Amino acid sequence: MKTTACLIGLATLLAACSGPHRPPPLPAATALVARTGMPDPLVMLSGARVHTQKVWEDRRRPELTRLFQHYMYGEIPPAPKQFAGRVLGEHRDFLGGRATLKLVRLECGAESNAPRIDLMLVLPNQAPARVPVFLAMNFCGNHAMTSDSRVPLARGWVYESCAGSKGNRATEECRGTQAADWPLDLLVERGYGFAGFYSGDVDSDRSQVSDGIYAWLANNDPARNNPTNRGSIAAWAWGFQRCVDYLVTEPAVDASRIASVGHSRNGKTSLLAGALDPRISLIIANQSGCGGAAPSRGKIGESVEAINDRFPHWFNAEFKDFNRAPEKLPFDQHCLIALCAPRPVLIATAREDTWSNPAGQFEMAVAADPVYQLYGVKGLGTRQMPGIGQLTGDRLAYHIREGKHAMSAPDWRVFLDFATRQWGQQ
Repeated sequence: MKTTACLIGLATLLAACSGPHRPPPLPAATALVARTGMPDPLVMLSGARVHTQKVWEDRRRPELTRLFQHYMYGEIPPAPKQFAGRVLGEHRDFLGGRATLKLVRLECGAESNAPRIDLMLVLPNQAPARVPVFLAMNFCGNHAMTSDSRVPLARGWVYESCAGSKGNRATEECRGTQAADWPLDLLVERGYGFAGFYSGDVDSDRSQVSDGIYAWLANNDPARNNPTNRGSIAAWAWGFQRCVDYLVTEPAVDASRIASVGHSRNGKTSLLAGALDPRISLIIANQSGCGGAAPSRGKIGESVEAINDRFPHWFNAEFKDFNRAPEKLPFDQHCLIALCAPRPVLIATAREDTWSNPAGQFEMAVAADPVYQLYGVKGLGTRQMPGIGQLTGDRLAYHIREGKHAMSAPDWRVFLDFATRQWGQQ
């Protein structure tokens, strides 16, 4: 019996060695061991400790990338085989002649239902060299960020909460309704560019309707496209990647200084996109909460069960298995922050936004700091939560302000200060 078992084991080993390397299947959620403490980002699933950058990059980083996609967000969709940026308009008189407004439609396939992402690009006219750019996804459409009538209205479904929308469609009354929260003139004044796109161009944020990239990939086959478990955050991160595909080809953009930024669910997306795309060189997650920079094991604010019940389409089916057992997750959100290392990351929060667990987000930054240390760079550098209005840390930073759940011009000033500290942009 022992001889037979040895022969079977040897045959299995030889077969594994003779073919391409495939990682072993991951265990079911029920088979995972609960951990009351935070998983160490520098300890492999096998228990082996990571001591060098090479082991982190060759083994642990790919492992964490796989774990997050398998147990939480779902697989990031593949890059399209066909991709083109079609310029719809270019206007050098934007913001009183201080900036160029470039409107580009990113076409991600030849099929009629393939995603079409309208990218609004704002670039300062007097820049002495290529400019760094903030890339952001928005809730209500590019037209809501400016009253300029040349910006196309969002073409599909929009939230009822978007001012001026009627019957979940954008109207002329929607123009500029969120302009105060997107201080484009301030960015241009500071020498930065801005690129914005609407989440609905990739995947409309509806739990029972999947009409974006997943419907396209499934060739409109409902059996291959489960609306509830589709993983909208992963889809939106794919949208960030497609925008980066275009931005790195834009002559006026400094491809080495592209930042992702987002608030709330868009902050979750900004963090995921930055963690998985090294072309994004600076990441800002504003009040991203559960599923973003807040711990899944947290006891304050939104829980895994609550977010999955209310927004089941944001994550995949496997994540629901952790609704009442988040301590079984083989990672927590500090590991997502760590995937960004050694690139700069800013976790921004607000004192009254208890639902997004500001203190927990600081704890996640503390827990991610050892990976920045592994790279020999200054990360957070403290275990003491800062006071209100203080921007603390270096490559890995944290900021908390007074107020509630929002992102507005004062937040952008903090973002710009952080980017200037990292990039040296004036």
